Amino acid sequence: MFLYYILAAVAGAALALAIYILASRAASKGRADAIIEKANLEAESIKQQKILQAKEKFLQLKGEHENFVNKKNGELRDRENNIKSREGQLKEQANELNRRQHDLDSQKGQVNALKTKLDAKLEECERVTAQVNKELENIAGMTAEEARKMLVENMKAEARTEAQAYINDTMDEARLNAAKEAKRIVINTIQRTATETAIENAVTTFPIENDEVKGRIIGREGRNIRALEAATGVEIVVDDTPDAILLSAFDPVRREVARLSLHQLVIDGRIHPARIEEVVAKVSKQLEDEILETGKRTCIDMGIHGLNLELVKLIGRMKYRSSYGQNLLQHSREVANICAIMASELGLNPKIARRAGLLHDIGKVSDVDPELPHAILGAKLAEQYKERPEICNAVGAHHEEMEMTSIYAPLVLVGDAISGARPGARREVIESYIKRLKGMEDLAASYPGVTKSYAIQAGRELRVIVGAEEVSDEQAARLSTDIAQRIQDEMTYPGQVKITVIRETRSVAIAK
Repeated sequence: MFLYYILAAVAGAALALAIYILASRAASKGRADAIIEKANLEAESIKQQKILQAKEKFLQLKGEHENFVNKKNGELRDRENNIKSREGQLKEQANELNRRQHDLDSQKGQVNALKTKLDAKLEECERVTAQVNKELENIAGMTAEEARKMLVENMKAEARTEAQAYINDTMDEARLNAAKEAKRIVINTIQRTATETAIENAVTTFPIENDEVKGRIIGREGRNIRALEAATGVEIVVDDTPDAILLSAFDPVRREVARLSLHQLVIDGRIHPARIEEVVAKVSKQLEDEILETGKRTCIDMGIHGLNLELVKLIGRMKYRSSYGQNLLQHSREVANICAIMASELGLNPKIARRAGLLHDIGKVSDVDPELPHAILGAKLAEQYKERPEICNAVGAHHEEMEMTSIYAPLVLVGDAISGARPGARREVIESYIKRLKGMEDLAASYPGVTKSYAIQAGRELRVIVGAEEVSDEQAARLSTDIAQRIQDEMTYPGQVKITVIRETRSVAIAK
């Protein structure tokens, strides 16, 4: 019974589920039909819209195409009209050319007729000319060819005479004008050049504070002052002059080394022979750097670039050299400016002229091959350091010791003469004095074993330093006598010259 109820319940549930499913399918089919109908309506609407848009686009493209076709048709009509117009013009030109051709043909016939008449006239003229020439030959007694040659020769002689006279007049006028122009340029150059009177002397005054400093400079038994004189080659005069010591030497570089060394020693306070040698060596190195800096500064001031470093050093050394009492660097700068001004007046390159003027005396400060004249030596140095050929020739020819091949050589020669000839520029006495002292030093240095030689006390004493290993005491005594005899025989000098030969032995050891 219980099972029957269960089966009845299951059957009822299955029947209810079947009824539900059938009802759901019927409802879904109705909704689907409604959706399909709605979709069909929307599709029809979209179709109608697209058809309308396509028609509008077609009409638009059709209008644009018609406009384009009309435009092209208009351009073709314009071109056709232009072509027709050109055809008309060409027809008119062709007609004009045909007319001109007809005129030329008719003129050609007239020209031929005139030519025939002219030929006949020429033949008649030639016949008459020949008859006249024959009569003239009979009258003159010579042929026409002979008369022609005579006439040509007479005309040549007359032309030569007139040409020579014209050449002479032109050359005289050129010489006169050249002399006037040269004077004008030189005078103008001198007026535009600012000059200074710079006379070198052989004494430098070193100021000191009190006599105590003098005593420290002299040292015990004069050992400090002797060491300083031996290291610098300068005579140090300590006399009753208040607050001053005199440094005497003909070489300005030595005096400058001595002055700077004394200045450092006095400031430092330690003054003894070893310290003196150390300071002198240091100052000498500093002076070399200052010489290089002076050369560079001079080149910058003069607007000269690209010089070899060795040439720059030689220019710096000019600051410490004089020529007949005139400072060599100041003289070279002056010559460079004079050459540049004259080159500008003559239409030449002032930079090349200024460069040649600045380098013209570098042979005076070089230690290479001192036997050569300084101009020739300067030219060799300029050539060695790759200067231009015209500059090398201008340097070597400024004393006419080589042939002038450069247009700038006469400018350097004249500039050197102008700078040296102005009043107060030079003093020949100081130059001969320096040459005499230099000759003494060179004479002593020519002996074997001599390491240094210094002319001091205005040339009244010559101090010769020899190597202790190479020269003995007896040889040192003979050396002083030999040098004195040679000076007496070979040199001219006022008064007496004292020769002092210094030989010392030093032993150095280092404790580590």
